[in-house]
Amino acid sequence: MKKLFITAAIATLFSASVFAADGTKKAKTDVNVSYTVLNQFNVDFADATNVVWTVNGSFQKADFVADNVKKTAFYNLTGEFVALTQDVDVKAIPAKALKEINEDYKGYNVNEVIVIQNNTELNPDADETAYFVDLKSDTKEVLVKITPEAHIAFYKQVK
Repeated sequence: MKKLFITAAIATLFSASVFAADGTKKAKTDVNVSYTVLNQFNVDFADATNVVWTVNGSFQKADFVADNVKKTAFYNLTGEFVALTQDVDVKAIPAKALKEINEDYKGYNVNEVIVIQNNTELNPDADETAYFVDLKSDTKEVLVKITPEAHIAFYKQVK
């Protein structure tokens, strides 16, 4: 549930989900996932299982499992790969950033960490890799972004 919220915050995607008929990469025929995206997804993530497609006015999104890890791949409407997200352990956060979180967000605990890998050929202004960290205290919850240089930036107030 939390991953869905953070993924939505990252990509600001709002749409209805459609499950694959047999839990594999195959989507129901009434899903509006483009043929190009389905083919590209099958090339990019040949080992994907339990694929769930979501389509809205901006993106075609596949939630899936690969190597026993839940991942989400985003494609634009023309079929180009945009980004990949996945939950990661707090140990994946650069040490410098974790130190900064502990100093700047005393009283908060790391609730969840998602890494996003952007297609910088498609979007050269995006960070190639960034982390989004959900931090919770007794009364508040915030989402911060860790840049490739391991700097912390406030992203969103969650609660």
